[in-house]
Amino acid sequence: MAKIVIIGAGMSGLAAASRLATLGHRVTVCEASGTYGGMVGRYERDGFAFDTGPGLLTLPAVYRDLALKTGKEPLEQLVELAPVDPESRHLFPDGTAVTLPNASRGGVSQALDAAFGAGSGARWSEVMNHGRTVWEATRRPLLEEPLPADPSPLHADPYPVPPRTGLARLRRPRPWSLEHVAARELGGHPGLTALLFEPAVRYGFTPAEAPAGATVLPYMEQSFGVWYVRGGLRALADAVFRRCELRKVEFRFDTPVTRVVVEDGRASGVETADGRIDADLVVSAMDANALHRHGLAEWPGLPAEHWEPQGVPGRFSVLLALRGPRPEGTAHRTVVHTTDLAPTASASALGVPPSERPTIQVLRPDDPALRPDDGHESVVLTATVPAQGEFDWTAPGVADRYADRLLAHVDTAGLGLRERVLWRVVRTPEDTRRETGALGGAVARPVLAGASGRWLKASNESPVPGLYLIGGAAHPGGGLARVGMSACIAANLIGPA
Repeated sequence: MAKIVIIGAGMSGLAAASRLATLGHRVTVCEASGTYGGMVGRYERDGFAFDTGPGLLTLPAVYRDLALKTGKEPLEQLVELAPVDPESRHLFPDGTAVTLPNASRGGVSQALDAAFGAGSGARWSEVMNHGRTVWEATRRPLLEEPLPADPSPLHADPYPVPPRTGLARLRRPRPWSLEHVAARELGGHPGLTALLFEPAVRYGFTPAEAPAGATVLPYMEQSFGVWYVRGGLRALADAVFRRCELRKVEFRFDTPVTRVVVEDGRASGVETADGRIDADLVVSAMDANALHRHGLAEWPGLPAEHWEPQGVPGRFSVLLALRGPRPEGTAHRTVVHTTDLAPTASASALGVPPSERPTIQVLRPDDPALRPDDGHESVVLTATVPAQGEFDWTAPGVADRYADRLLAHVDTAGLGLRERVLWRVVRTPEDTRRETGALGGAVARPVLAGASGRWLKASNESPVPGLYLIGGAAHPGGGLARVGMSACIAANLIGPA
């Protein structure tokens, strides 16, 4: 039995703690804040409740596996999991609306034909077939297995680029971006282009820089479905925390780690304000960049500039407490697309200043647990914006003025929310940074193949023996499913007691 200290009680830290304790290890989790869950937070007031981080779940199989591997009850006995159907409703600047079914590529194709004209669905389906090619090529190395010692094969984008013809064969080939896919395979159709770009922009990628293989993001959502946890995603964090308690994991809240202790070239514990905690192994769920930049750990042979933030955008949210019942037939997820597609396709889309009318995700769950009664509704608006530091979200009036613009943008699309607002809470990337320690409050992005390895994350086995890395800044990247996978990979690397 090894004594293991985990830094951070976010979802990856909870998942790793429950798995390692089940394998027979003695696990202690040090969390700087007073609670668990990390990005999966919750805000409650006057009978309203809101998820302050992700509101939907993809690839629930990750947490089904966690539940089965760490206890007797399956995930569906721990939380109430429901598919989101329809998966989303999309509102475009020209007034076009399209509603997409959940986990039905055939249904998506029919909806696109109805909205954009015959042949639109077939064109989209062909791009999603290429997304499936990317999925099949990258699922194991990018999601299920440790990052290989030589990751160079992952530097190539597996998206099947059509062969060049004519004089183009004489020019040196350039890797395709998501912009190339939109222009050359979707014909630049504004609606289809917006649908292709939306998942990438949500994760903080600009379509000009994201490799063509980013088509795997909409492919995964439309093929495997999107799910909701009744009571909000915080209920999932509660369930995994209870599983940790069942497995006798020790939690020390309000206990920030100040240093990873390295002796004889190996991690041997952590320092905290309350003193040293000795360990055989250390697993860090902290942002790997913050771990190094704050001096908590040093990687042999890597200079400090290696850990400089790379302009990863953050999340801006507006929590709305609304008077009046949720209108019948309202979609759980509505996407109001940007009014200016050109900036969205350029590197300036997520730059400074933030877009006046960005693509906005509107979550309106039909969940009595999130509202005081059926005469009210809780709604969350979310947009991807520059992180704190790239833009000063703490300047007087800035956040409220931007929230006003988002509300105006969604109401122009016909949602009619402003007149129903009882009160609102505005959350910026600075709130995320303060609560979770993520540099600048940045969005944790998933790993993508291609771009010469630019999007690969830190390996789960750090250069310091005995120190493992998990969470959104480690392989295989951000998002609820991926951080759960990082915990699984690390637990498998450590093995049973």
